[in-house]
Amino acid sequence: MFADRVKNITASGIRKVFDLAAKMQNPVNFSIGQPDFDVPEPVKEAAIQAIQQGLNKYTMTQGISILREKVKEELQKTKNITPEGLMITSGTSGALLLAMMVLVNPGDEVLLPDPYFVMYKHLLSLAGGIPQYYSLYPDFEVNVKELEEKITEKTKIIILNSPSNPTGTVLSKEKLVEIAGIAKKHNLIVISDEIYEAFIYEGKHHSIASYYPKTIILSGFSKTYGMPGWRMGYAAGPYEIIEKMSTLQQFSFVCAPTPAQYACVKAFDVDLTPYIQRYKAKRDKIYQGLVDLGFKVIKPKGSFYIFPEAPWGTGQTFCEAAISQEVLVIPGNAFSSRDTHFRISFTTKEEDIDRGLSLLSKVLHPSPKQ
Repeated sequence: MFADRVKNITASGIRKVFDLAAKMQNPVNFSIGQPDFDVPEPVKEAAIQAIQQGLNKYTMTQGISILREKVKEELQKTKNITPEGLMITSGTSGALLLAMMVLVNPGDEVLLPDPYFVMYKHLLSLAGGIPQYYSLYPDFEVNVKELEEKITEKTKIIILNSPSNPTGTVLSKEKLVEIAGIAKKHNLIVISDEIYEAFIYEGKHHSIASYYPKTIILSGFSKTYGMPGWRMGYAAGPYEIIEKMSTLQQFSFVCAPTPAQYACVKAFDVDLTPYIQRYKAKRDKIYQGLVDLGFKVIKPKGSFYIFPEAPWGTGQTFCEAAISQEVLVIPGNAFSSRDTHFRISFTTKEEDIDRGLSLLSKVLHPSPKQ
Protein backbone atom coordinates (compact mmCIF):
# COMPACT_ATOMS: atom_id res chain seq x y z
CA MET A 1 0.00 0.00 0.00
CA PHE A 2 2.67 2.54 1.00
CA ALA A 3 5.56 3.76 -1.10
CA ASP A 4 8.91 2.26 -0.16
CA ARG A 5 10.27 5.71 0.70
CA VAL A 6 8.01 6.03 3.76
CA LYS A 7 8.04 2.46 5.06
CA ASN A 8 10.71 3.14 7.67
CA ILE A 9 9.49 6.60 8.67
CA THR A 10 7.64 6.49 11.98
CA ALA A 11 6.50 9.09 14.50
CA SER A 12 9.44 10.53 16.40
CA GLY A 13 10.01 9.83 20.07
CA ILE A 14 9.57 13.55 20.66
CA ARG A 15 6.05 13.60 19.21
CA LYS A 16 5.06 10.50 21.12
CA VAL A 17 5.98 12.14 24.42
CA PHE A 18 4.41 15.43 23.28
CA ASP A 19 1.14 13.62 22.64
CA LEU A 20 1.43 11.90 26.01
CA ALA A 21 1.77 15.30 27.71
CA ALA A 22 -1.68 16.29 26.46
CA LYS A 23 -3.18 13.43 28.50
CA MET A 24 -1.47 14.32 31.80
CA GLN A 25 -2.80 16.74 34.37
CA ASN A 26 0.33 18.61 35.45
CA PRO A 27 3.53 17.09 34.12
CA VAL A 28 6.93 18.77 34.05
CA ASN A 29 7.38 18.98 30.31
CA PHE A 30 11.05 18.76 29.36
CA SER A 31 10.15 17.18 26.02
CA ILE A 32 9.30 19.63 23.28
CA GLY A 33 11.84 22.06 21.85
CA GLN A 34 9.95 25.30 21.60
CA PRO A 35 10.45 28.56 23.53
CA ASP A 36 8.15 29.23 26.48
CA PHE A 37 8.02 32.97 25.64
CA ASP A 38 5.49 34.36 23.20
CA VAL A 39 6.11 36.25 19.98
CA PRO A 40 7.28 39.81 20.85
CA GLU A 41 4.42 42.32 20.71
CA PRO A 42 5.85 44.47 17.85
CA VAL A 43 6.11 41.35 15.67
CA LYS A 44 2.55 40.30 16.55
CA GLU A 45 1.30 43.77 15.68
CA ALA A 46 3.10 43.66 12.35
CA ALA A 47 1.41 40.33 11.55
CA ILE A 48 -2.00 41.72 12.47
CA GLN A 49 -1.42 44.80 10.32
CA ALA A 50 -0.36 42.65 7.39
CA ILE A 51 -3.54 40.59 7.63
CA GLN A 52 -5.73 43.69 7.98
CA GLN A 53 -4.00 45.34 5.01
CA GLY A 54 -4.89 42.38 2.84
CA LEU A 55 -1.37 40.95 2.59
CA ASN A 56 -2.75 37.43 2.54
CA LYS A 57 -2.04 36.26 -0.98
CA TYR A 58 0.92 34.35 -2.37
CA THR A 59 4.28 36.05 -2.37
CA MET A 60 7.14 35.34 -4.73
CA THR A 61 8.30 31.78 -4.17
CA GLN A 62 11.63 32.92 -2.75
CA GLY A 63 9.96 35.36 -0.34
CA ILE A 64 9.33 39.10 -0.20
CA SER A 65 12.34 41.17 -1.16
CA ILE A 66 12.35 43.37 1.96
CA LEU A 67 12.67 40.33 4.25
CA ARG A 68 15.35 38.72 2.10
CA GLU A 69 17.35 41.96 2.18
CA LYS A 70 17.02 42.11 5.99
CA VAL A 71 18.34 38.56 6.29
CA LYS A 72 21.24 39.36 3.94
CA GLU A 73 22.12 42.43 6.03
CA GLU A 74 22.08 40.30 9.19
CA LEU A 75 24.34 37.66 7.62
CA GLN A 76 26.76 40.35 6.53
CA LYS A 77 26.77 41.95 9.98
CA THR A 78 27.04 38.81 12.09
CA LYS A 79 28.99 36.41 9.85
CA ASN A 80 30.62 38.65 7.24
CA ILE A 81 28.81 36.63 4.56
CA THR A 82 27.19 37.93 1.39
CA PRO A 83 25.31 34.90 0.08
CA GLU A 84 24.88 34.40 -3.65
CA GLY A 85 21.35 33.07 -3.11
CA LEU A 86 18.78 33.39 -0.34
CA MET A 87 15.19 32.25 0.01
CA ILE A 88 12.52 32.33 2.70
CA THR A 89 11.19 28.86 3.50
CA SER A 90 8.34 27.20 5.37
CA GLY A 91 10.41 26.64 8.48
CA THR A 92 13.96 25.39 8.68
CA SER A 93 12.59 21.87 8.33
CA GLY A 94 11.08 22.88 4.99
CA ALA A 95 14.46 24.22 3.92
CA LEU A 96 16.13 20.96 4.96
CA LEU A 97 13.65 18.91 2.94
CA LEU A 98 14.18 21.08 -0.14
CA ALA A 99 17.96 20.83 0.20
CA MET A 100 17.84 17.04 0.50
CA MET A 101 15.51 16.63 -2.48
CA VAL A 102 17.58 18.96 -4.65
CA LEU A 103 21.03 17.57 -3.79
CA VAL A 104 20.71 13.88 -2.91
CA ASN A 105 20.47 11.08 -5.45
CA PRO A 106 19.64 7.50 -4.44
CA GLY A 107 22.85 5.94 -3.15
CA ASP A 108 24.55 9.22 -2.25
CA GLU A 109 26.14 9.19 1.19
CA VAL A 110 25.63 12.04 3.63
CA LEU A 111 27.64 12.45 6.83
CA LEU A 112 25.36 13.01 9.82
CA PRO A 113 26.41 13.76 13.39
CA ASP A 114 25.49 11.24 16.08
CA PRO A 115 23.64 12.44 18.14
CA TYR A 116 21.57 14.22 15.47
CA PHE A 117 18.35 16.16 15.00
CA VAL A 118 15.61 13.58 14.41
CA MET A 119 14.63 14.82 10.94
CA TYR A 120 18.05 14.40 9.33
CA LYS A 121 18.02 10.66 8.74
CA HIS A 122 14.34 10.50 7.77
CA LEU A 123 14.49 13.29 5.20
CA LEU A 124 17.68 11.78 3.84
CA SER A 125 15.91 8.42 3.53
CA LEU A 126 13.05 10.14 1.69
CA ALA A 127 15.56 11.38 -0.89
CA GLY A 128 17.11 7.92 -1.22
CA GLY A 129 20.38 8.87 0.44
CA ILE A 130 22.48 6.74 2.77
CA PRO A 131 23.45 8.11 6.19
CA GLN A 132 27.00 7.70 7.43
CA TYR A 133 27.33 8.79 11.03
CA TYR A 134 30.29 10.55 12.58
CA SER A 135 30.24 10.07 16.32
CA LEU A 136 30.22 13.03 18.70
CA TYR A 137 30.64 10.84 21.77
CA PRO A 138 31.85 11.14 24.49
CA ASP A 139 32.26 14.94 24.65
CA PHE A 140 29.84 15.86 21.81
CA GLU A 141 32.64 17.48 19.82
CA VAL A 142 33.53 16.69 16.20
CA ASN A 143 36.64 14.54 15.90
CA VAL A 144 37.90 15.90 12.57
CA LYS A 145 40.18 12.92 11.89
CA GLU A 146 37.33 10.45 12.39
CA LEU A 147 35.03 12.64 10.26
CA GLU A 148 37.45 12.49 7.33
CA GLU A 149 37.83 8.73 7.70
CA LYS A 150 34.09 8.39 7.03
CA ILE A 151 34.38 10.01 3.59
CA THR A 152 34.10 7.69 0.58
CA GLU A 153 33.75 8.21 -3.15
CA LYS A 154 29.97 8.24 -2.61
CA THR A 155 30.03 11.01 0.00
CA LYS A 156 28.34 14.21 -1.18
CA ILE A 157 27.34 16.24 1.89
CA ILE A 158 28.40 16.93 5.47
CA ILE A 159 25.65 18.08 7.81
CA LEU A 160 26.62 20.25 10.77
CA ASN A 161 24.35 21.45 13.56
CA SER A 162 25.70 24.23 15.78
CA PRO A 163 24.35 25.02 18.32
CA SER A 164 23.27 21.41 18.50
CA ASN A 165 19.96 19.74 19.12
CA PRO A 166 20.11 17.60 21.30
CA THR A 167 23.49 18.27 22.96
CA GLY A 168 23.83 22.07 23.06
CA THR A 169 27.36 21.88 21.64
CA VAL A 170 28.67 24.97 19.81
CA LEU A 171 31.43 24.40 17.27
CA SER A 172 34.47 26.65 17.64
CA LYS A 173 35.93 28.75 14.86
CA GLU A 174 39.04 26.57 14.88
CA LYS A 175 37.00 23.38 14.49
CA LEU A 176 34.94 24.87 11.66
CA VAL A 177 38.06 25.95 9.80
CA GLU A 178 39.37 22.37 10.04
CA ILE A 179 36.09 20.95 8.75
CA ALA A 180 36.04 23.51 5.95
CA GLY A 181 39.49 22.30 4.88
CA ILE A 182 38.26 18.71 4.71
CA ALA A 183 35.14 19.69 2.75
CA LYS A 184 37.25 21.63 0.27
CA LYS A 185 39.76 18.79 -0.09
CA HIS A 186 36.99 16.31 -0.97
CA ASN A 187 34.78 18.81 -2.85
CA LEU A 188 31.79 18.28 -0.56
CA ILE A 189 28.73 20.39 0.09
CA VAL A 190 28.10 21.44 3.70
CA ILE A 191 24.60 21.92 5.08
CA SER A 192 24.89 23.98 8.27
CA ASP A 193 21.80 23.91 10.49
CA GLU A 194 22.05 27.10 12.56
CA ILE A 195 18.47 27.52 13.78
CA TYR A 196 19.63 27.97 17.41
CA GLU A 197 22.33 30.53 16.60
CA ALA A 198 20.79 33.24 18.81
CA PHE A 199 20.99 31.00 21.90
CA ILE A 200 24.68 31.27 22.72
CA TYR A 201 25.76 31.42 26.37
CA GLU A 202 29.55 31.57 26.07
CA GLY A 203 31.59 33.12 23.31
CA LYS A 204 30.22 33.82 19.86
CA HIS A 205 28.44 31.84 17.19
CA HIS A 206 30.51 31.05 14.10
CA SER A 207 29.28 29.68 10.79
CA ILE A 208 31.30 27.43 8.52
CA ALA A 209 29.91 29.52 5.64
CA SER A 210 32.35 32.24 6.71
CA TYR A 211 35.20 29.89 5.78
CA TYR A 212 33.72 27.66 3.09
CA PRO A 213 31.51 29.12 0.33
CA LYS A 214 30.05 25.75 -0.73
CA THR A 215 27.82 25.87 2.34
CA ILE A 216 24.04 26.08 2.65
CA ILE A 217 23.01 27.86 5.83
CA LEU A 218 19.64 26.80 7.22
CA SER A 219 18.20 29.06 9.89
CA GLY A 220 15.09 31.04 10.67
CA PHE A 221 12.83 32.86 13.08
CA SER A 222 10.83 30.10 14.79
CA LYS A 223 13.06 29.40 17.79
CA THR A 224 14.53 32.89 18.12
CA TYR A 225 11.24 34.77 18.30
CA GLY A 226 8.94 32.18 19.90
CA MET A 227 7.04 31.50 16.68
CA PRO A 228 7.50 27.80 15.82
CA GLY A 229 3.90 27.62 14.61
CA TRP A 230 4.46 30.40 12.08
CA ARG A 231 6.82 28.20 10.01
CA MET A 232 9.40 30.81 9.07
CA GLY A 233 12.90 29.83 7.97
CA TYR A 234 15.46 30.64 5.32
CA ALA A 235 18.21 29.05 3.27
CA ALA A 236 21.30 30.89 2.03
CA GLY A 237 24.16 29.65 -0.10
CA PRO A 238 25.42 29.08 -3.64
CA TYR A 239 23.10 30.65 -6.21
CA GLU A 240 22.50 27.55 -8.32
CA ILE A 241 21.52 25.43 -5.30
CA ILE A 242 19.19 28.04 -3.80
CA GLU A 243 17.64 28.69 -7.21
CA LYS A 244 16.83 24.99 -7.64
CA MET A 245 15.45 24.81 -4.08
CA SER A 246 13.24 27.80 -4.87
CA THR A 247 11.94 26.07 -7.98
CA LEU A 248 11.08 22.97 -5.95
CA GLN A 249 9.38 25.13 -3.32
CA GLN A 250 7.17 26.51 -6.10
CA PHE A 251 5.81 23.00 -6.64
CA SER A 252 5.57 22.04 -2.97
CA PHE A 253 5.26 24.68 -0.22
CA VAL A 254 4.59 27.45 -2.82
CA CYS A 255 5.86 30.13 -0.41
CA ALA A 256 6.28 30.79 3.29
CA PRO A 257 3.19 32.20 5.07
CA THR A 258 2.65 35.72 3.75
CA PRO A 259 1.58 37.68 6.88
CA ALA A 260 4.41 36.06 8.83
CA GLN A 261 6.94 37.18 6.20
CA TYR A 262 5.92 40.81 6.64
CA ALA A 263 5.91 40.44 10.43
CA CYS A 264 9.43 39.00 10.47
CA VAL A 265 10.77 42.20 8.91
CA LYS A 266 9.94 43.79 12.27
CA ALA A 267 11.69 40.99 14.19
CA PHE A 268 15.11 42.46 13.41
CA ASP A 269 14.25 45.47 15.62
CA VAL A 270 13.68 43.29 18.69
CA ASP A 271 16.41 43.23 21.34
CA LEU A 272 16.92 39.56 22.16
CA THR A 273 19.29 40.17 25.08
CA PRO A 274 16.67 39.71 27.86
CA TYR A 275 15.44 36.46 26.31
CA ILE A 276 18.94 35.03 25.98
CA GLN A 277 19.87 36.06 29.53
CA ARG A 278 16.80 34.25 30.87
CA TYR A 279 17.69 31.12 28.96
CA LYS A 280 21.28 31.27 30.17
CA ALA A 281 19.95 31.35 33.74
CA LYS A 282 17.76 28.32 32.97
CA ARG A 283 20.74 26.54 31.43
CA ASP A 284 22.80 27.21 34.56
CA LYS A 285 19.98 26.03 36.83
CA ILE A 286 19.32 22.74 35.02
CA TYR A 287 23.01 21.97 34.58
CA GLN A 288 23.96 22.61 38.21
CA GLY A 289 20.87 20.78 39.43
CA LEU A 290 21.75 17.69 37.40
CA VAL A 291 25.37 17.81 38.58
CA ASP A 292 24.27 18.15 42.20
CA LEU A 293 22.06 15.08 41.79
CA GLY A 294 25.01 13.12 40.45
CA PHE A 295 24.17 12.94 36.74
CA LYS A 296 27.04 12.73 34.27
CA VAL A 297 26.39 15.67 31.97
CA ILE A 298 28.21 18.13 29.72
CA LYS A 299 27.34 21.80 30.07
CA PRO A 300 25.72 23.06 26.85
CA LYS A 301 27.13 26.25 25.35
CA GLY A 302 24.08 26.97 23.23
CA SER A 303 20.53 26.01 22.16
CA PHE A 304 18.09 25.11 24.93
CA TYR A 305 18.84 21.42 25.34
CA ILE A 306 20.98 19.34 27.66
CA PHE A 307 21.85 15.67 27.10
CA PRO A 308 22.65 13.82 30.35
CA GLU A 309 23.76 10.22 30.53
CA ALA A 310 21.17 7.85 31.96
CA PRO A 311 22.44 6.85 35.44
CA TRP A 312 21.11 3.30 35.13
CA GLY A 313 19.54 1.10 32.48
CA THR A 314 19.14 2.47 29.00
CA GLY A 315 18.01 5.93 28.02
CA GLN A 316 14.65 4.37 27.11
CA THR A 317 14.11 2.58 30.42
CA PHE A 318 15.22 5.58 32.44
CA CYS A 319 12.85 7.86 30.54
CA GLU A 320 9.97 5.45 31.09
CA ALA A 321 10.67 5.62 34.83
CA ALA A 322 10.86 9.43 34.68
CA ILE A 323 7.58 9.65 32.78
CA SER A 324 5.96 7.50 35.47
CA GLN A 325 6.90 10.34 37.85
CA GLU A 326 5.34 12.81 35.36
CA VAL A 327 8.64 14.18 34.12
CA LEU A 328 8.53 14.17 30.34
CA VAL A 329 11.98 13.60 28.84
CA ILE A 330 13.08 12.09 25.53
CA PRO A 331 15.25 8.96 25.31
CA GLY A 332 18.55 9.45 23.53
CA ASN A 333 17.78 6.75 20.97
CA ALA A 334 15.40 9.23 19.31
CA PHE A 335 18.53 11.17 18.33
CA SER A 336 21.21 8.53 18.18
CA SER A 337 22.28 4.99 17.37
CA ARG A 338 23.04 4.73 21.10
CA ASP A 339 20.52 4.41 23.90
CA THR A 340 22.67 5.78 26.70
CA HIS A 341 21.43 9.35 27.24
CA PHE A 342 18.25 11.38 27.40
CA ARG A 343 17.33 14.88 26.30
CA ILE A 344 15.95 17.68 28.41
CA SER A 345 14.56 20.82 26.83
CA PHE A 346 14.79 23.54 29.48
CA THR A 347 12.22 25.79 27.79
CA THR A 348 10.00 25.92 30.82
CA LYS A 349 9.45 28.03 33.93
CA GLU A 350 12.23 28.04 36.50
CA GLU A 351 9.89 26.65 39.18
CA ASP A 352 9.13 23.74 36.84
CA ILE A 353 12.86 23.14 36.42
CA ASP A 354 13.13 22.92 40.21
CA ARG A 355 10.15 20.54 40.39
CA GLY A 356 11.50 18.45 37.54
CA LEU A 357 14.87 18.07 39.24
CA SER A 358 13.14 17.05 42.47
CA LEU A 359 11.14 14.39 40.63
CA LEU A 360 14.20 13.16 38.73
CA SER A 361 15.96 12.64 42.05
CA LYS A 362 13.31 10.02 42.87
CA VAL A 363 14.11 8.17 39.63
CA LEU A 364 17.84 8.06 40.34
CA HIS A 365 17.55 5.20 42.81
CA PRO A 366 14.60 3.04 41.77
CA SER A 367 13.00 0.61 44.21
CA PRO A 368 13.28 -3.12 43.41
CA LYS A 369 9.75 -3.06 41.98
CA GLN A 370 10.89 -0.56 39.36
